[in-house]
Amino acid sequence: MSDPRHTKLAEILVQYSCKLREGDRVLIEAVDIPHVFTTELVRVAGEAGAQPFVTLKNQAVWRALQLAGSEEQMQLIAEFEAKRMAEMDAYIGVRGTDNVSEWSDIPTDKMGFYESNVWKKVHIDIRVPDTRWVVLRWPSPSMAQLAQMSTEGFEDFYFDVCNIDYERMSRAMQPLKELMDATDKVRLVAPGTDLSFSLKDIPAVCCDGHRNVPDGEVFTAPVRDSINGTIQYNTPTLYQGVTHEDIRFEFKDGKIVGASSNQTEHLEKVLDTDEGSRYVGEFAIGFHPRILRPMKDILFDEKIAGSIHLTPGQAYKEAWNGNSSQIHWDLVLLMDPEAGGGEIWFDDQLIRKDGEFVTPELEGLNPDRLTA
Repeated sequence: MSDPRHTKLAEILVQYSCKLREGDRVLIEAVDIPHVFTTELVRVAGEAGAQPFVTLKNQAVWRALQLAGSEEQMQLIAEFEAKRMAEMDAYIGVRGTDNVSEWSDIPTDKMGFYESNVWKKVHIDIRVPDTRWVVLRWPSPSMAQLAQMSTEGFEDFYFDVCNIDYERMSRAMQPLKELMDATDKVRLVAPGTDLSFSLKDIPAVCCDGHRNVPDGEVFTAPVRDSINGTIQYNTPTLYQGVTHEDIRFEFKDGKIVGASSNQTEHLEKVLDTDEGSRYVGEFAIGFHPRILRPMKDILFDEKIAGSIHLTPGQAYKEAWNGNSSQIHWDLVLLMDPEAGGGEIWFDDQLIRKDGEFVTPELEGLNPDRLTA
């Protein structure tokens, strides 16, 4: 008998996130997840009249490929995968891992080549703009360890978070989108942070379960050269298998001119990936009512209630500010009282203080209202 939580999640992904229809081709990419859930996704997609295609991957095998593979081989893999992706109407990517640091010892040059010649060509250039897609993590003991929870407790938390009413959340975030669309000047104030930038003429986008699960943010992008000041992130982040804490950036006219963390050498290497990696491609406000603390998994952490994230690297086409890069690194700043508090100002109006929205039209996004 199928776990009813699996069935509900599969139905959200198929019916709500991707809105699969009769005859749609959907690629289900399952990375280190139980076959029982992949099977349930295939079943639910088939019941919707879609044609499911399945790829099974393993992180350890992909590590070995990157270590042993030549550039020519990676380019050929990219061609194969890009051709298949181009034939799809939709994509569901479910990614698990037995070891979140599995790729931590892949040399930077090989990782960079993979990101620019496989990931970018297949996912950034084709999947993101041309398919109805959704991606999510799968609960694993390694994720539970990062979250400092028992395996069973984390699994319960995972399904409680992922199987939320996204249609209700979507309605509640519309006023925030409208306000961000109308905003020019933004100021962020928190311990170690005093940062200003413009959003003028860059659209805001609602993230309500149609792209990521879990979801719960509205994002846009700063005008590329408008950021000035400093930001001190207070959430640990895992990137390329390396854990960073206490990342601090200093901006001048949009560019990161000073950077530090507990892994400053690796941080500088990432920021030197290309010209766009020292500029910001995304600014977002998170408000998922059941995600209340970091767990070093960005698909969860960027949605924490009372958080923002400001992202070095590639901008999304939906909120394009002209910044191109091989990287897109979501870095999270918590603004709730436990994290030291903070304020968000739009055009000199306070809209959120210490993690709580304070204007009447936005109060519906506060956790007590979203879960009432």
